[in-house]
Parts: sequence; C-alpha cells; structure tokens
Amino acid sequence: MKNSSGYNTRQKEKLLDYLISNKDKHTNVQKISAYLTAEGTPVGVATIYRQLDKLVENGLVRRYTIDGKTGACYQYIDESQDCMSHFHLKCVRCGTLIHITCDHLSEIGEHIMAHHNFRVDPSKTVFYGVCEACMEEEEND
Repeated sequence: MKNSSGYNTRQKEKLLDYLISNKDKHTNVQKISAYLTAEGTPVGVATIYRQLDKLVENGLVRRYTIDGKTGACYQYIDESQDCMSHFHLKCVRCGTLIHITCDHLSEIGEHIMAHHNFRVDPSKTVFYGVCEACMEEEEND
C-alpha cells in the first residue's frame, strides 16, 4: 500500500476495518464508498479499487465475480478460516457468506476429477441460494 504521501493511512485503516467487520459477507465498492463517506473519510472509487486489488494480491481479501454483468464482490479473509479448502454458500437475499466443510461436497470434487478429469477449486466455488434466516423471514411475511 502507498505511504501517507499517496492514499491516506486513516482511509486505509477505515477500509480494512470495514472489510474485517463485514468478513462474513461479500461487499462491493459502492458499499465501501458509502461507508467511508459516512465515516468522514470519502475516497474515490478508483482509489478503492486500487487498494482492494493490493489487498487481494497480498492475500488479505478475496475477490468474487458473481457474473459478467455486475461488479466484483470482496471479502476479508479471516486468518482462522482456510478458504482454500472449503466451499461457500452465499445467500442471494442478505449476502451472508457461509464457509462450509462437508465430506459430501468433497466427494463431488473427487467425482468430477475421476469422471470428468477436471479439478474443482473449492476456494472459488460458491453455491448460491437462500439462508435459513431469510427463509424463516420469508415464511413469517
């Protein structure tokens, strides 16, 4: 990351604080920008992208591309979570990201390798759906 002559250290800290406090969810540049502005440290979108790219390169943040139409989502990688070896479930309603280690899902990866000669990367594999809390909320409406 740049020194204080470039990107403001306070802004970097606020950006990282936001990512850490939202580590269980994907976030995007627009949400980060709104947060930083509300905190009194507005930052240009291009600068946020540059800083996120550096955090991704340094292995502190993971970038998820949902589809080719919408912007990327980002998530802080918690040191206690080994995101390279498990699958993820993402709620399309609230954005919660669930880290899941499951023998059955591992078997899917093994099957695909054995029968289709293709190695699945669990760190980049995300199953999209609706989480339990959102399903309960939907039932109560």
